[in-house]
Parts: sequence; C-alpha cells; structure tokens
Amino acid sequence: MVLSSKTSYKYILTILFFFTFISILIYMIVRMSIFVLSDYHWGEKILALSLLIAEFFILIHSLGYFSNVWLVNYKSWSLKKSESTLNHFPPIAIILASYKEPISILEETLTCFYNISYPNKHLYFLDDTRYELSWDTPENKEIYKKKIEELCQWYGVNLFRSKWHGAKAGKINDFLAFLEGHHKLGFEFYLNELQEKKETEKYLIIFDADMNPISNFAEALVSLMEENPQVAFIQTPQYYTNFETNRVARAAGVQQAIFYEYICEAKGLKEAMFCCGTNVLFRIKALMSVEGFDETSVTEDFATSLKLHQAGWKSLYYNKVLAFGMGPEDLGSFFKQQFRWATGTIGILRTLPMKFIKNFKAFTLNQWWEYFLASTHYLIGWVFFVMFICPIFYLIFNTPRFMAYPEVYMMAYVPYITVSTFMFFWTITQRKYRAIDLIPALLINAVSFFVYIKASFCAILGIKTSFGITPKGGANILSFWSLLPQLIVSLTSVFALTWGAQRLIYEKEPLYAIAVNMFWTLYNFITVSFFLYFNHSEEEAT
Repeated sequence: MVLSSKTSYKYILTILFFFTFISILIYMIVRMSIFVLSDYHWGEKILALSLLIAEFFILIHSLGYFSNVWLVNYKSWSLKKSESTLNHFPPIAIILASYKEPISILEETLTCFYNISYPNKHLYFLDDTRYELSWDTPENKEIYKKKIEELCQWYGVNLFRSKWHGAKAGKINDFLAFLEGHHKLGFEFYLNELQEKKETEKYLIIFDADMNPISNFAEALVSLMEENPQVAFIQTPQYYTNFETNRVARAAGVQQAIFYEYICEAKGLKEAMFCCGTNVLFRIKALMSVEGFDETSVTEDFATSLKLHQAGWKSLYYNKVLAFGMGPEDLGSFFKQQFRWATGTIGILRTLPMKFIKNFKAFTLNQWWEYFLASTHYLIGWVFFVMFICPIFYLIFNTPRFMAYPEVYMMAYVPYITVSTFMFFWTITQRKYRAIDLIPALLINAVSFFVYIKASFCAILGIKTSFGITPKGGANILSFWSLLPQLIVSLTSVFALTWGAQRLIYEKEPLYAIAVNMFWTLYNFITVSFFLYFNHSEEEAT
C-alpha cells in the first residue's frame, strides 16, 4: 500500500512529537534530580534554582507549541477552504481607529476600504488623535485635522470623534454606543457615505491604520458568522510587506508567521483564539453583552477576548491572509510594539490565578492552558537574562556548580535539544518558510530581553506607562544609551570569556565545566550582539 504524502507527513510528525515529548520529559527529570542531589550552598542554590525555573519555562512552552503543531496536523481545519454562502448581506461596520497616523498611510488604507466588495458595508474613521495636547503647533494640528476630514469626505468614509478616554478601546466603545443611538457629550459625526443605511450594523470589522484589506475580505467571514451564532469574533492573520530591505521588519514578520500559523490554528481548534486587534470581525451583539472593549488594559483585544470566552462566546481563526500591513522598521519601533504587547498580556496574568481559584468552570481546560501560555509568554525576558548571567557567574565566581554531573547532564540535554530544534525548524518549513529565515526572528527576541523585563515589572506591579503608536515610514538608529542593557551583557560576556580562558590555562580543572560555560557565554555574546545588526535595519535593494 502506497501512503499519500499527507499521511506520511502525519506519521513522521507523530514519531517526532513522541520523541520530542519523551526527550523533554527525560530532560526535566534529570535537571530536577541534579538540582536536588547537588550539594549547593545557599547562594548557589538561588542561581541554580533560577536556571532550573528558566529551563522549565522553556520546556513547558515548547510542549505547548509542539502539541499545537501536532493538533493542527491531526484535525482538518475546514475554515481554510470556506467560501461565502450568503444569500443576503447583513450590514457591517468597517472601522479604522487612528491616533496621529501619517496621512499617506491613512490614504492607502482608506483606498482599500473603498474597494472592499461587500455590498452592505458602512465605512467609519474613528479619529482618536488628541488635538488638545501639544504634540505640534496649533496651526499644524488644525491642518492635520482638516486633512483627515477632507480624506474621509473624498473616500465616502464617515468620520467619528469623541472625548478621549480609554485610548482605542474607549473610542470603539463610544462608537458602538453611537451605533446603538446613545450619543455621548462632545462627539462629532460627519456623514460622508452616499449609501443609505436601512438598519443598524450587525458586525464590526476592525483594522489598524496600516493594514490594507483585500477586496473580498468580508464575505467568507460574515458567512461563517451567520452559520455559527455563538461565535463572537473571527481573527485573521497579519502579514507584513515591508520586509524586503528592512531587517527589523523581516524579523518581526517571521515572528508573526510563527504565531499565526500553528499557534493560532490550534487556539482556534480549542476555541481559545483571542483577538489580535486588527483584521478581525466581531459580532456587535457579543461585544455589547460584555459592555464593549476592556478599557483597563493596553492590550484591549486580549482582555476583551477573555471576557467574551468567560461569558460563553466562542471564537474562530481563519487562516487566510486577507490584509497586508507594515511591520516596525527599526529597533525603537519594535521595542515600543513589544513593550505594549508584553505589558498588556502579562497584566492579564495578574488576574488569571484568582479567576482560576474562584471560578474554574469559567473556561475549558484548553482555554485555561492557552491563556496561561499566552499571558506568560513575555516572561521570556527573565529567562534570557538568567541564561545570560549563569555561565558568566560560573566562569568568574565558579558558581553555581550546576555541572556537578556533566555526563548525565549531556546524555539528557543532547537528545532534547537535537530533537526539539529539528522538529521546530522542520514543521515551519512544511508551511513554506525557509529555516534560515527563522533565525533573525529568534535573535531579535533575545535582543529584546530587557524590554520584556521592564514590561513585566510595570505589568505585575501595576505601574502605569504611556504608549504611542508604532512609528512608520523610516528607520532610526538607537543610541548606545538606549541599548545599554544589551551592551552591558555583551561586554560582561567578553570579560567572562577572557577570565574563563585564563582558568583553562592555569586551573585546567574542571576542564569540561569551564569549556561548556565558555561555549554558552560565547553563544550568548553573539546572540545579544545582534543588536548592532538590527540597529542598522535598512538594507540596499538587490
């Protein structure tokens, strides 16, 4: 019997997943045993425990990722092939919430809005720009405001303004109230569309300012919503187009690809997909049932998804690129984006344990698991930090002595790292991505370690921080002062390598432990030093 290529792939994936799971399990047991059996003094114990926790964090998230890969490939995902079956077209509101975005970017997006083929669409521009603040001269602010009005009039897009509160979430909530006929004080509305609206919109589509939808964005999604009345929203992928001559945008785009391929598909299959803020269609009835978007979080999309799932609504993920946008074009923009996302998602982590204790039945086990993975993801900054400092401490201070049983350690580590690394790269290549393209995405994640640490402090301690839009339209170079944490780690690694080399020459023992820690210090030095590569993000076109 000849097996199809798809069946063969599933068999290979199952074997790989089995060996990956076993290798991770064995490594966890060995690492725990080494920690318990080693004769550490209290100072070593703290560092060794920190390293153990960091490794377990990676192992748990690896299991989450690989189990999602396996799930996606063993459950057919019919939404990939779904086509519109609409006999009638319920009215939809397509909105763009914008805060001080460049006019050229807005013009491109509104052009795409105008070309959306859905026949019963109503277009809205939600101007969230704070004209009362001193971000420019009064004359320039008035010119910008006028250009927005002229642009909306030209494209037949209705313009909505209201008193600022709650950032994007507050603006959308005010708009939803406006649709329901509740007009808050201080609002402005300019009716620019020619089409007569006969009934209130049933669905809401949200785009970021730089996201350009294709013409048939809405039909299949509305069809799915009509067929599934318990679904609150359908999320679609984000895809960056400005990656050809920009290193940061390319790395950020591959990061997005990793997330929107297997991870989001699996979340959709588990009814645990959360909203990502753009390229998403909402059922307005569902939003109103939870009193709109959550205005207390900087990641209002993630927080609102939690509320909707807790209220019994479902979500879907439609894995087809229907909109194209722009990724961050320099390290400063990338750091700003990651800081906002990290602060919001880790902030949700503050509430999850109490929700779990008080109302375990609020979510399914799959939803609890996926929200745990999502809300803890950005703690990776602490993991990187521990991984950076532990070999440095060993080379300089000979602590912690976590190489107490090197033969046992390596017997468990080599199979784990070999199998898991191969599975990660191989499964991504099955989605037509090159393995070499994944490396910049992993490197920029490590370079951002201090951003994630700072975000976790702010989120866990409830420290309020200011957020702005991710800048677009050109790359800037950060000063070394802005990259001081990365620079300190790099220089300290060089010092530790020099010190380790002298230990090899004069001490010679323990040869194996010194050599291994020098290897990891060199590896970390190379990884963090890529901040120099990303800080000069623009490349010449070839």
